Amino acid sequence: MGKASQQTDRDPNALEFTEDDLVDLSDLEKEEPQPLSRRISDWSEEADSDGKQADDQDKVAGTKSQERKGGKMALTMSAIADSNDGPIEVIKVLFTLYPAYNTLDVAGPLEMLSRALHDAKDKASKAFEVQFAGTAAAMTSVQGLTIKADMDYDDANNELEDFDVLIVPGGEGVFEVLKNKSEPLQLLTKYVELQEKNPAKERTILAIDIGSLLLAQQGMLEGLAATTHPDYYTRLETICQEASSRDLSMRTDVMEERYVVNNARFDLGENPNDNPYIIKKSRDGTEIGQNTSNARRKSIARKGSNAWKESRRRESIARRASMPLGGMRVITTGGVTAGLDASLYLVGSLVSHESALEVARVTQYTWLKGVTVDAIDV
Repeated sequence: MGKASQQTDRDPNALEFTEDDLVDLSDLEKEEPQPLSRRISDWSEEADSDGKQADDQDKVAGTKSQERKGGKMALTMSAIADSNDGPIEVIKVLFTLYPAYNTLDVAGPLEMLSRALHDAKDKASKAFEVQFAGTAAAMTSVQGLTIKADMDYDDANNELEDFDVLIVPGGEGVFEVLKNKSEPLQLLTKYVELQEKNPAKERTILAIDIGSLLLAQQGMLEGLAATTHPDYYTRLETICQEASSRDLSMRTDVMEERYVVNNARFDLGENPNDNPYIIKKSRDGTEIGQNTSNARRKSIARKGSNAWKESRRRESIARRASMPLGGMRVITTGGVTAGLDASLYLVGSLVSHESALEVARVTQYTWLKGVTVDAIDV
């Protein structure tokens, strides 16, 4: 066969090589082979470099996207992690002190919250960060305990948006606050206004013992249910009735319970006896499950950070906006030790049920249940 015939029969898709493409294998044999660990290290560094460049590009793209949407980027972070794999934010708590507060109303919740961890195996994963606001630099309780305030109420009002939880203790000083219309009354009102303006953020007010009287004075319990120290049920009802008449608003239901939760954030389960958080009741005192008119959609086993992730859905935010106080979680308790139970509930709802059980175990405290009233799973 001639040369012309050979060229005609050549596969047009075949690769062709020249002498320049050939490699002298003897040169490769002269190179000293690198250990496997070194080659893996080199590959990892290259991958990290590529990943960093991709992250930088994503950040730039995200910034430009935010700028297109209106200039300055405004991001509101919750105390709760967006997902189990994402960063977990510390839950910021502010105790609102006034002269002659009850020691245990502060020390009890402080003990429970300070022991709560996001990860039981990591002692550094503290779930809560606590600060104190006071009318003076040093705030003294009825029993003589003095706590140094981290800020006055002017600063507290300026930094109020940073806090996820406000805790209002009870104590004899409540009556002076009511008489003088002094702080923390104004702070509480402003906190509600923040929630009504931005229902997407998860906020909570916990009023312990007769601290609930301060909430009642500001009209914050209108259309809700509440409790207080048993000796002050009548006083609470009176203040709530006066506030309702003044504001032409809905009445408050005073309940004789360990603690009462309004505007709960997660599904609490169908069986009250199996409920790890609380026993759920309707306003007429009937336990859910016995009254079909109060039937709720079935539990989807949400809790903690998962609940927060779901609660940021557009329809959930819209639903919260239509609820009293913009969907703010409002918790009131009975006498002083009931504040311990409500604090465990708070750990369970904001961190995890497992964390709350661990805190109860370590402190050797028996967690007694309270109630929610007409709660909506958002």
